[in-house]
Amino acid sequence: MEQLLVHCANAIESNDSTLAQQILWVLNNIAPPDGDSNQRLTCGFLRALIVRAAKIGTCKLLTANLNHTMETHKFSIIELASFVDLTPWHRFGFTAANGAILEAVEGYSIIHIVDFSLTHCMQIPTLIDAISSRLEGPPLVKLTVAGATEDLPPMLDLSYEELGAKLVNFARSRNVMMEFRVIPSSSSDGFSNVIEQLRVQNLIRPENGEALVINCHMMLHYIPEETTLLSNRFTSECTTNSFRTMFLKAIRNLDPTIVVLVDEDADFTSNNLVCRLRSAFNYLWIPYDTVDTFLPRGSKQRQWYEADICWKIENVIANEGVQRLERLEPKSQWVQRMRNANLRSSEFSEEAVMEVKNMLDEHAAGWGLKREEEDLVLTWKGHNVVFATAWVPL
Repeated sequence: MEQLLVHCANAIESNDSTLAQQILWVLNNIAPPDGDSNQRLTCGFLRALIVRAAKIGTCKLLTANLNHTMETHKFSIIELASFVDLTPWHRFGFTAANGAILEAVEGYSIIHIVDFSLTHCMQIPTLIDAISSRLEGPPLVKLTVAGATEDLPPMLDLSYEELGAKLVNFARSRNVMMEFRVIPSSSSDGFSNVIEQLRVQNLIRPENGEALVINCHMMLHYIPEETTLLSNRFTSECTTNSFRTMFLKAIRNLDPTIVVLVDEDADFTSNNLVCRLRSAFNYLWIPYDTVDTFLPRGSKQRQWYEADICWKIENVIANEGVQRLERLEPKSQWVQRMRNANLRSSEFSEEAVMEVKNMLDEHAAGWGLKREEEDLVLTWKGHNVVFATAWVPL
């Protein structure tokens, strides 16, 4: 399947519409959208290649093959909470991050969390629960959310203001006072508006005994990195200061108490389509393989889950330049970036590790946990899936 996709990609890139048409016809017959996990994965890549062929221009007739439309779903808050609980994909990061955060903010009476999260604050209620039971009493929690201006799945059907009101009410029910603030911002410029507003409005007050938590959950890989600049023929001087680099330096300059970075452990940054296709194919089989363990065939939730994966595949394969938002980097690259920003890795406590292990026990046997130096990595059948790292200023 992978090799056929590679041949198809090469045919499309060389504008060989006849060969591309032949391969697409074969793929269309051997990769139905309701087949096994590998067939559904291949179908997602088939769909993405057809979209790419249509964009190039010489293969526009190939769009007739695109008969499997899939729309991303807008979740209610209850649906999204249930959705992220189905699998450790997000819960792993929530659990590991919360463990590191709780340890770092111990003794502080004010905790300011700046949340860069793909899952619309779904991590926060569990953190509030844990904070509310502190022996020294609950602190004041200030939650500042980077409200992404791009539509990235999973998408929510209510505004951030409505979400904030629900979170404040939830915190109040746990006897925790919360201040909620959303700052609309774009990953395309490294969330510069969030950084700027934190400074201009004097929102960070370390002199008041305030702990500053920078929580990054699967959001930073949407910030453009060096290959974006190269693909747009920017000057070589620009490549040393990608938005990704500037963002990390900016949050380091805020002098945070802790920075938590959770993301998917893969590399989607290559400007070569075939390299990117191979990398994506050899990572995104995992969500298709795992879904059989927690969602029945034909269920609505399964359709939503796989539609979000297909959105990711299409973005990686069919787009280039600034339209290609999905730019995952492996853990090793992020570790180097964090060190370059004058941040030092902080080890997860045994208590935090035990919480992660207990969480994984609630899920299918294929999920696992491994430690790589100070970091934690979620695995599926031995393959790296998501990493969790914690950092403090040097």
